[in-house]
Amino acid sequence: MADILCQQDGIHVDRFYTNKVLQIKSASIGEATMAKTEELPRWDLTNVYPALDSQEFKKASKEFIKQIEGLDAYLAEHGIASTNSKASEEDVDSLAAAVAGLLDRLNEALALAGTLYAYIASYVTTDSYNSDAKKIQSEWEGQYVRMQQQDTEIQAWLGNLGAKLDDVIAQNETAAAHAFYLREMAEQSKYLMTGPEEALAAELALSGGRAWGKLQGTVVSQLKAEFEVEGKTEMMPMTMLINQKFDPDEKVRRKAYETENAAWETVLESLAGAMNGVKGHVNTLNQKRGREDAIHESIDQSRIDRGTLEAMLGAMKASFPMFRKYFKAKAKRFEKESLAWWDVFAPAGNNDRRFTYPEACDFVVQQFGEFSPKLADYAQKAFDNNWIDVGPRDGKRAGAFCMSIPAVKESRILLNFDGTLDWVFTIAHELGHGFHNECAKDKTELQTVTPMTLAETASIMCETIVTNAVIAHAGSPEEELAILETSLIGDAQVVVDIYSRYLFETEVFERRAKAELSADDLNDIMKRAQMETYGDGLDADHLQPYMWTWKPHYYSVGRSFYNYPYAFGLLFATGLYAIYQERGEAFVADYVDLLASTGEANAADLAARFGIDIRTSKFWEDSLNVIGQRIERYVSL
Repeated sequence: MADILCQQDGIHVDRFYTNKVLQIKSASIGEATMAKTEELPRWDLTNVYPALDSQEFKKASKEFIKQIEGLDAYLAEHGIASTNSKASEEDVDSLAAAVAGLLDRLNEALALAGTLYAYIASYVTTDSYNSDAKKIQSEWEGQYVRMQQQDTEIQAWLGNLGAKLDDVIAQNETAAAHAFYLREMAEQSKYLMTGPEEALAAELALSGGRAWGKLQGTVVSQLKAEFEVEGKTEMMPMTMLINQKFDPDEKVRRKAYETENAAWETVLESLAGAMNGVKGHVNTLNQKRGREDAIHESIDQSRIDRGTLEAMLGAMKASFPMFRKYFKAKAKRFEKESLAWWDVFAPAGNNDRRFTYPEACDFVVQQFGEFSPKLADYAQKAFDNNWIDVGPRDGKRAGAFCMSIPAVKESRILLNFDGTLDWVFTIAHELGHGFHNECAKDKTELQTVTPMTLAETASIMCETIVTNAVIAHAGSPEEELAILETSLIGDAQVVVDIYSRYLFETEVFERRAKAELSADDLNDIMKRAQMETYGDGLDADHLQPYMWTWKPHYYSVGRSFYNYPYAFGLLFATGLYAIYQERGEAFVADYVDLLASTGEANAADLAARFGIDIRTSKFWEDSLNVIGQRIERYVSL
């Protein structure tokens, strides 16, 4: 249960973020920009609750509290507590019945909790000015703490069962259906503090690490800067300003880069304080819980082992010369020796086309249909039913994410769509998350707890489908170059930049254990991480030291190292796509079954279904070689 709840701090799975937009305070955005973004669809959740102040929402909230209170009573009745060291001495029949009843109650509570928290948090993610929603979210988080405390008692009790747990699983059908969850909980129980310590930690997190994470989200979503668009100066939210990095005009890109950095300078101390608060919080708990190091919990959450991570990271590092070849070739197109940061995302080739949102939707559905009618039908349903909040606006968080709504067995997607091909790929990516949820909708909540590594596999698989189709249908060398550019920008971000983020976070954790870090320290660490990964592909005088400011991944107390799973997803999906190319339609059913099962096995066992050994460097190298072929083609054009 804790693993599900801590995903609230993240983006990738986003099981707890949805929205029904009320009033967005957008008066500070220029009229020209707002006229464009206001026309784009916003998601609809009226089939969940009519409104945040509706009787239906209030009734559901009361029902959830009733469920939590009932769970407290059930735990007490059956001796499910961290202090019950003699749990393994009870007879198997009694234990099996207690576990089965516990699982039923947990699944029911988690489904309602996920729906309620999603509905509340969605207001905040799309309108950080909504003080009423923030207040309700804060009030609800008290119940979240209660669930965390219950989770600690349950996890410790399962650990106390020892070998008896296998007997319980063999004895009871419900327990057997949740065998992976039960065994994982029991195994992870050795990293718990005492019951009272865990209870205190859960309460303090609200005014500790989680509060610092909220501060970062509020500061970034409300920060604006003056920027000239089509001859008119306007106050532009950072989400929109960051999107200027895709502009074909270098003057626009450079001006946006300089404006963005000047804006970050005004909030550096607040964000550095937030970073120190989050990382200090996590370091303290890791030490008290007996974790080996800062990344230990992340590896367990990802359901991989250190050997797998080291094999993948080693292959990624070995690929840097290949990517630097791409960076240098791109710089040459701009008559430069290396790329300034504002050129990293610049388009190349004939890339003047901008997609309207309906054009992007039709294009994605068409490409999905070539892979699977079921996937295409899902995407069309998402578009037709307004499951997507599309455009950027003031108060809305940056980036994109997808989230499940358990009560209605649906997903919702947030975008900051600007019409570029990159955002078309992002639509495919987020729909991949939604399709993943769709494939697992008949599973229980506990059966669908998916690690980031496998969640990102589903999304990147869909992105790969669209990317490969676009490349294959390029009508001219100039068009092919533009498509390859967009694709390689994404690949480079997921391999090279993600590795830089991994290096950054590793050093931040290590140094934060000794002392607080200043904003200058964080900038320096980020620049060195970029030089170690991008190398001479980047202009050392024009890096992006402020990357740590706006990435919400760094500010999660429940999901540290929210970076390498993206690389896992890209490279694992690339390997799966190669198998699809060999097997064709016969692959699809096995793939759908994989998506339905990602909460019920570790990554290595699921990969083995396709004959993949993720613990060896060869698999990762083979996937990187596919990207290498694209780089060679790019260089030749």
